[in-house]
Amino acid sequence: MTDYGRGPGSEPWHPDDPLYGDQGWEGQAGTGQDFSSGQPPQQYAQQPQHQDYGAQAQYQQQYGEQGYEGQQPYDGQQFDGQGAAQQYGGGWDTSQQTAMPYGGSPADGYGGTPSGYDGQQHADQYATADAYPPPQPPSHRRDPDPEPTAGAGQWDAEAPEEEKHPFFTGEESDDTDGYDDEPGSRRRRGGGGDDGGERRGKGKKKGRNGCACLVVSLVLFGGLGGVSYFGYQFWQGKFGAPADFAGAGSGSTQIEVPPGAGLAEIGNILKKAGVVKSSGAFVSAAQGKSVEAGVYTLPKEMSGANAVEAMLDPKSRNNLIVPPGKRNVWVYAEIDKRLELKEGTTAAAAKTQLKSLNLPSWVTEAKGLQDPLEGFLFPATYPIAKGTKPESVLKKMVAEANKEYGRTDLAAEASRLGLKSPLELITVASLVQAEGKYKHDFDKVSRVVYNRLKESNVETVGRLEFDSTVNYIKSQSRLDIGSVDKLRELKDPYNTYYIKGLPPGPIGNPGQDALASALKPTPGPWYYFVSITEEETLFAETNREHERNRQKYLEQQKKSDQ
Repeated sequence: MTDYGRGPGSEPWHPDDPLYGDQGWEGQAGTGQDFSSGQPPQQYAQQPQHQDYGAQAQYQQQYGEQGYEGQQPYDGQQFDGQGAAQQYGGGWDTSQQTAMPYGGSPADGYGGTPSGYDGQQHADQYATADAYPPPQPPSHRRDPDPEPTAGAGQWDAEAPEEEKHPFFTGEESDDTDGYDDEPGSRRRRGGGGDDGGERRGKGKKKGRNGCACLVVSLVLFGGLGGVSYFGYQFWQGKFGAPADFAGAGSGSTQIEVPPGAGLAEIGNILKKAGVVKSSGAFVSAAQGKSVEAGVYTLPKEMSGANAVEAMLDPKSRNNLIVPPGKRNVWVYAEIDKRLELKEGTTAAAAKTQLKSLNLPSWVTEAKGLQDPLEGFLFPATYPIAKGTKPESVLKKMVAEANKEYGRTDLAAEASRLGLKSPLELITVASLVQAEGKYKHDFDKVSRVVYNRLKESNVETVGRLEFDSTVNYIKSQSRLDIGSVDKLRELKDPYNTYYIKGLPPGPIGNPGQDALASALKPTPGPWYYFVSITEEETLFAETNREHERNRQKYLEQQKKSDQ
């Protein structure tokens, strides 16, 4: 089917349309017959010729003797221009019979039936000067539905079609897409095709184009600003000076530095507490310096340099440092002071909370101990913050002792050294710590202890005879404790002048060095020793030799007193 004379709508050709199929353009008949011989088909040749010669003459005068596209008329008949049926409201008026383009009788339009549907002849309604022109070939046809140009009422075939996307027109996008909802409709929006509507559409397009450009510009400038901001932050973080307060700060707060904490971790603790403005400020100022673990009382909002200086000052530390060799009596008193408790509070807690402090079973099962915790408040630095319970501090100290003692199989080592239990090994270490005084003497002092414990000992007959044990009983630290005869009168299980062998338990809290010397004493025959100075300690095998060494000690003491 061709589309000659097809209307603007989507309605198909009606079979009664006289233009249904080709009507002879290019010599082709709608029925598929070849008209190139110059003779019309039989069905058209039998049709009577239309009698309206006036219209035919007018048509011939207009177009001459030639048909469309240079074709010759058939049988000398010209197409009378009445081949097109009138269309009303988008439908074909089939009540009017159409004259055929070739000379013949109109009675047999389709298969020999009369021209009209009622079998009668009807007057030609198109034989006037206002009749439709005959259909034209595609090359001569004009747009059946041209659009008027704005403001001129003329068809503007050259104007490009406007963009109808809602983003540019400003129209709603749900059901105003620039066309009617009907599938075949080509009617445009904008006031039914009038000038004002079209202008309004163009105005909206220009406004939306400007808005789109503005949005794109804002996005670009916003992205550039964001990149610049984050780039600056990155540069500051990598190469710029860290944020810092100025001055020594004000107020006070307590912070706790855990053991093994690095500078970055300490800086984060200080920042969280409000002491410094950034961790980097503290780390930068503390390079090359060592900050000990513990509790510190520091002002808030101080510079990183001032924070480092304050933490290196012992006055800022709220730590309890337990030196090696200190007895539990001293430790209890110091805890009371740090926690601002009544004197004796910690000592009482040590007795009442003993079972919750996690002491080894070979300690809790031992008999005759003056203080089961003696030797287990391990020498170290312990942070003590205000409000801490004394039993919590004691538990930390016992945990530290268990960790250090657990590094060695004390039971196996005690058996190797001829001792009965790990507790005796710690007791030896406490005696070495108390009697040796100086680290470089610990190994020989440890040997003296083991030599005196031997059954073959004829110098002291199995007694240790250490002044330190008497001082422990009396909670004192004196060099002149009296004569040996009077000391032996003191009947106490910790008095080594009275008993043979080791006391029931440690007489203090030995450090790591003393424990190492107790585990590995230096081989030697010594039974006696005396420290002349800090740098010199004299050891002897016999009592006579030892008395000579004591005279040297007394002479040195006289020089020191002058």
